[in-house]
Amino acid sequence: MTGLPFPTVRGATPAPEGLVGLPDRYGRVARDLRVSVTDRCNLRCRYCMPAEGLPWLAKPEMLSDDELVRVVGVFVGLGIRQVRLTGGEPMLRRSLVDVVRRIAALEPRPRIAMTTNGIGLDRLAQPLADAGLDRVNVSLDTIDPKEFADLTRRDRLHDVEAGLKAAATAGLVPVKVNAVAMRGINDDSVADLLQWCLDRGYELRFIEQMPLDAQHGWDASTMVSSQELHERLGERFTLTPLPQVDRGSAPAERFLVDGGPQTVGIIASVTDPFCAACDRTRLTADGQVRNCLFSQAETDLRGPMRDGASDEDLARLIQGEMWRKAPGHGIGSEGFVQPDRPMSAIGG
Repeated sequence: MTGLPFPTVRGATPAPEGLVGLPDRYGRVARDLRVSVTDRCNLRCRYCMPAEGLPWLAKPEMLSDDELVRVVGVFVGLGIRQVRLTGGEPMLRRSLVDVVRRIAALEPRPRIAMTTNGIGLDRLAQPLADAGLDRVNVSLDTIDPKEFADLTRRDRLHDVEAGLKAAATAGLVPVKVNAVAMRGINDDSVADLLQWCLDRGYELRFIEQMPLDAQHGWDASTMVSSQELHERLGERFTLTPLPQVDRGSAPAERFLVDGGPQTVGIIASVTDPFCAACDRTRLTADGQVRNCLFSQAETDLRGPMRDGASDEDLARLIQGEMWRKAPGHGIGSEGFVQPDRPMSAIGG
């Protein structure tokens, strides 16, 4: 693979006058920032990228630590209250602990979370917690060693298990596990994964597979829907909807398992999206702001910043990107087009 199509860059288009914070035209306000600190990954999950990997960003194309922390600070000044560090695999950024420490020093201090595949977390969980990381989500689709090796093209399940244990020991709780069920691959073992998490005190979240693969081979017929997940889990467990007067922007519908207190969540990103309450925005490793995971365009901050833009200039560009956010991702609609960037380049 020699390259990927690059998404349309909006350029330096400022926000309308008078905006405060990060609202869009539909009454939503962004308070959750997903920051991709690298596009590199040490797994090759079949639903994400090809076996040979992808053409990674060159270092000069990525935001430096100073640039990244500066931009996050601008977001915090605009009302962001949670920062989630993602990748690729975020722990492949060698300066990650220092980046976390610097983000934790921002005022007001945002809550800091991280989504990771868990490889290397056994070494970094405590340093990250000491630096200010509040909690982690670990992506793990199966606890069957053969299924894991086939799905990720790497025999590293033992490393993920060690990382999960280290996260719990370091106090990065609740430790959450994110899983994608795929027909004919791991859909028969979803109940086993839930039992495994219950036994260890991890909070499991199943996520419907979304069209974000680099190969653009996503097929709705292979997706295991939230309804099917509920039925399969219900064959072994009693799931009782957790009373939620107002779920707000929380993506998961949560269920008590066998009466509780432990829960499982199901995120119906495709069949029952939460777009109407979405409070997220994204920053890519090369300094592009995306107002939606499925956006077809993005706003460049890296170029203006390196050309001398002030924090106020960057804030206006960020506000302009958020103001243009669409009402929903449109998966399943006639005009839906999968974004050019895959998940590993956007950030989870």
